[in-house]
Amino acid sequence: MLRALARAATLGPGVPWVRWSGSQAVVSAQVVDLRSDTVTRPGPAMSRAMAEAVVGDDDYGEDPTVRELQEKTAELLGVERTLFVPTNTMANLISVMVHCRRRGSQLLLGQECHIQVYEQGGVAQLAGVLSHPLPDLPHGMLDLTELEKVLARGHGSPYHPVCELVCLENTHNSSGGRVLPMDYLHQVHLLAKTYGARIHLDGARLMNAAVALRVPPARIVEHCDSVSLCFSKGLGAPVGAVVGGPKDFIEEAWRFRKALGGGMHQSGVLAAAALLGLADAEEALLQDHGNAQRFAKGLQELASPFCFVDPATVETNMVLVRVSGLSPSELCQRLQAVSPDEVAQIGHAVRVLLFPWTEQSVRAVWHRGISTHDTDLALRKWELVLRQLEP
Repeated sequence: MLRALARAATLGPGVPWVRWSGSQAVVSAQVVDLRSDTVTRPGPAMSRAMAEAVVGDDDYGEDPTVRELQEKTAELLGVERTLFVPTNTMANLISVMVHCRRRGSQLLLGQECHIQVYEQGGVAQLAGVLSHPLPDLPHGMLDLTELEKVLARGHGSPYHPVCELVCLENTHNSSGGRVLPMDYLHQVHLLAKTYGARIHLDGARLMNAAVALRVPPARIVEHCDSVSLCFSKGLGAPVGAVVGGPKDFIEEAWRFRKALGGGMHQSGVLAAAALLGLADAEEALLQDHGNAQRFAKGLQELASPFCFVDPATVETNMVLVRVSGLSPSELCQRLQAVSPDEVAQIGHAVRVLLFPWTEQSVRAVWHRGISTHDTDLALRKWELVLRQLEP
């Protein structure tokens, strides 16, 4: 077996190599990183665009590349203005702060949404806003009857907090990249208007939703009062997001960006990467979605009692896999480990990187760093691990 591994080391690029440590062979492995679409790295074209970007002082409004990005994203999102900020978390926080100027204002959102779970409670810490989390339905939506009940309770009551804002997330991360239907967005918008509330859309993966729905992003955003869009996920840039909305909203957003320490100077080097990521977004995201669907169908065909996935729930670049018979952490460890006979069995040494998602599931996320070949390698490794679990 070790001689077979040594022969594999001479076969050329892309084939794992073998080196010796004492009497043991150490095999290099190809890494398929499915932890998140935030792990992408700039390719040669993006690195070149960053290096050649024309810059100025954006804190003075003088960076031409940032201005170009803001103008293009305003048109893309169908809003009057956008503002470039370091992260989508900051974009969400700024939006909440602009909408909810009265301390103690109430924010309605899903209990598993990103703002509620993954943003350090910033709306409470820094904005003095009371979050009221509502249960998420499996598709990532809120129950409209429950939403209206809470909106109505605070409308004109001297005892209840005033609901200023409803936050939606599209695509919905915790439900596995599900897309909010257009009719649902329209209904939430009507409810919010009825009770004097506004809507902010956490659109970190808005481009994934637009590609999946086959509509321009502006069609989605027209149901919202503000929106955020992240560049460092499926769009492949290393840093950055925009917050978008009406002109007066963005003027206030600029002030809060400054207060939060998000003012940047020669940030055109970052905006250049975002512009390049937007340029081929549809093509790249379609490939990500296709590879995620390919993986889901392949895993389903394995018919393993240890893993279950429903390809019908895979709408964008995420796959949630339900795990049975072992813990998600153990499965992740097995997929990351490389066994000495792996090359002989599946043709490659492969390390698949994943996060446990819940107590019974793991999440896999496709991005620009994962090709169709990588997807097939991940499936082969998964099949090998599942075979090893069989009695």
